[in-house]
Parts: sequence; C-alpha cells; structure tokens
Amino acid sequence: MFQKVLIANRGEIASRIIRTCQKMNIQTVAIYSEPDADKPFVREADESYPLGGSRVNESYLNVEKVLEIAKQANVDAIHPGYGLLSENGDFANSIEAKGITFIGPSPDVMTKMGSKVAARKTMQEAGVPVIPGTESAVETPEDAIEAAKEIGYPIMLKASAGGGGIGMQIVNNDEELQKAFESNSKRATMFFGDGTMFLEKKIVEPHHVEIQILADGIGNTIHLFERECSIQRRHQKVIEEAPSPFISEDTRQRMGEAAVKAAKTIGYKNAGTIEFLVDKDQHFYFLEMNTRLQVEHPITEEITGLDIVEEQLRIAAGEELRHKQEDLMIQGHALEVRIYAEDPKTFYPAPGQMTSLSLPEGDYVRHELAVDGSSFVSPFYDPMIAKCITSASNRNDAIQLMEKALKEYHVEGIKTNLPMLRDILALDAFKRGNTNTHFIETYYLKEEAK
Repeated sequence: MFQKVLIANRGEIASRIIRTCQKMNIQTVAIYSEPDADKPFVREADESYPLGGSRVNESYLNVEKVLEIAKQANVDAIHPGYGLLSENGDFANSIEAKGITFIGPSPDVMTKMGSKVAARKTMQEAGVPVIPGTESAVETPEDAIEAAKEIGYPIMLKASAGGGGIGMQIVNNDEELQKAFESNSKRATMFFGDGTMFLEKKIVEPHHVEIQILADGIGNTIHLFERECSIQRRHQKVIEEAPSPFISEDTRQRMGEAAVKAAKTIGYKNAGTIEFLVDKDQHFYFLEMNTRLQVEHPITEEITGLDIVEEQLRIAAGEELRHKQEDLMIQGHALEVRIYAEDPKTFYPAPGQMTSLSLPEGDYVRHELAVDGSSFVSPFYDPMIAKCITSASNRNDAIQLMEKALKEYHVEGIKTNLPMLRDILALDAFKRGNTNTHFIETYYLKEEAK
C-alpha cells in the first residue's frame, strides 16, 4: 500500500480523500492556492504546500508546480479527486513518467472517454445502446443542418470535449441550429481548446441515471448499482439519490450489465461512472463516461457499505477487487444535496465572506464540507460549499431526514441555494419520484412563479 498520497484538488473532496487515507494509515499532502490557505482541507492534511495564485490556471491546473511539490514531498501516488486535472490524460502521463502512481484509469482510456465522439463510437462497438446522432464530428453549420434532417428535431447540439453543460444547447429548427453551432463551437474552443461539435436526438422526458463501476487490474469488474441525478440546473446536478425511484428491477439489472460490459470492453481500471439517459419508457442510452470519482459517490457508499475512495487506493496499489457482484445488494435509500453559494432565484454564483455556519447534528446525516463558519467563498472556483447526505431504510424516511437536516442547516453572510433545496423536497412531484431532467423548470420554477 502507498505510504504518502498527494491530493491534487481542493475543498470537500480533498477532505474526503484525506479522511480515508487517515483510516488506512496513509500520509497525505495537500496543495492550496492563496484563497484556500485557511480552508479545512489544508489543516487536515499531514503536509500542505502552497501553489500560489488565485485562478485555477495559476494554481490547481499548474501541472509543473503540482509535480514539483509531489517530488519535494516524496509521494508515491497522486489522487486527482474530481474536476480540475482528474480527467487529464497528459497529467496522468506526466505523473507516471515521474514514477508516481496515478489513482485512476490509464491515460489512454481517460483520453478516449474524454472525447464524446470517440466514447460514443466505442460504446456502439461494445453493443451498448447510444442515442441516435452523428457518428463523427460535424465540421460546419451546413453539415449540422444536413445531419439534423436525418435525425429529426429536436436536436441536442454538444461539444465533444464538453462538460458541465458548456457547449450544449437544444435546437428545434435549422435557423436555431445555424446560430447555436457557431456560438457553441467558439465557447467550447475557449473553455476546452476543442470546438468539435456533434449532434444527438433530444430524448423526451429523460431521466439522468448513472452506474458506478469498480474494476481492478486483472479483469474483474463490478457495478455498485445506480444513482438518479435528474434534478439539475444549467445541466449541473443539484440533488441525487440512490437507488433510482424511477427504473424497474429489470432495467436496473440490464443497465448494470451494460455498464460492466462497457468498462471491460475499454479495459477500464479503478472507479468510474457510466452515465445514461433513460426515456419515459425506460429505454436507456449511453451518455458519457466519467473516468474519476464522482461528486455524488457518497450515496452509493451509503447503500452499499463500501468506501469507494478506499477501493480506488487498493486498486491503484495493485490489489484485486475484494467484492463480487453476487455479494452486493442495495441497503436502503440515500439522498445527497449540493449546497452552493448562489442566488436561489437566478442560480448565479454568490461568493463572499461567511459569518457563521450551523450544521444539523446526529447519526442520520453525513456532511462533506469545503468550508467552516469563517470561510471566504472565492469567486475563482466552483461555488459548491458542501454536500449533505441522509440515508434510511426507505426513500420516504430518507426524504424526511433530509428535510429535517435542511431546516437545521444555516449559513450566514452569503446567499445559498438552501431555500431552493427545501422547496424542492417539499414538492409532491419530488416525493412521488417524478424527477426527470426538466424537473426544476416543470415543477420548481412554476411553483415559484405563483
């Protein structure tokens, strides 16, 4: 097992990884930018090193500086967390070139799955259902319009290298597609350095359901069931739950088998997630693969009893999977809400100085915190400040516990989305499990407008 691990990340996920490393008697190294100098994860690590700068390209995306600290601290592995450099194949290659273990999949697999066009082709070859769409990149608006005639509107225009909804837009006719193609291609080039676009058929009333997988280095692959991640704003998840209240047991089994098949086909190793769109008739289609730990991994841990970060570390250290598929079962129900420093009406980030933080207490709630009561929430990073997780023997009880937790959750000094989260959980449509990806527009915003 590793002796010392550097966490190439920040905030709550850095704290989360540190916690498991401490449990396994592994020393930890934190790296931090200037605005993060006083954050909890910096204090929690055994060693902490400054990166300098405020913006991510000056700090957490500065590969040369990260590797310099890794050498200075004499670490034998690096955990990338999620976001930032976590799915950067060049970063993983650079780590391995230094004789340091990257806690994640191989750089080649990461690069292949990072391109939505390449990932789509790979899944088709593996026999995994994919959404009808273009088989290769679309070069011009004219080519896009021609392809749209074959697929049929409405169309989802997507950036191949995209993420977080960037470069993605629904279009309903040729005129909209002409305008959207050029603007989204430019935006994708600006954010990802790649303006490649492709088209997919827009699925009506879709659910966003993903399958967590684990795979070791000798061919063993399992899935840890599914997460329902349909409640989103700006194409980013806000509330997740496991298992999904929507899919049937038959669909669950078939999706799990498809995810395992996909992972085996590409020679995947470590933890990953296969994301699917599921239509109202429970037909499911491959959406993308996340080659890293997910933000919402705690709810899977709650219903399986596994520590996914520990499994990542063991796999990266060369160990065989400790669990077989037939040994796993769903234990109860879990919910996770993401608490953001943002205006709950406009969804715009609302950074600033926190003056107090009061958390619900008790065994029924799990906290993943990026801040403490005196933290300054920087405008330079993602505005998520915490995750709150509840679990129970059934969905209704898990919801009631989350409602209780959110009533007792208080943040002062900045705006947060706590009012929105409380309102969503109180809606009958949420309690019924009617949570497709249009939930916020269909139910929450209409209720707010009354």
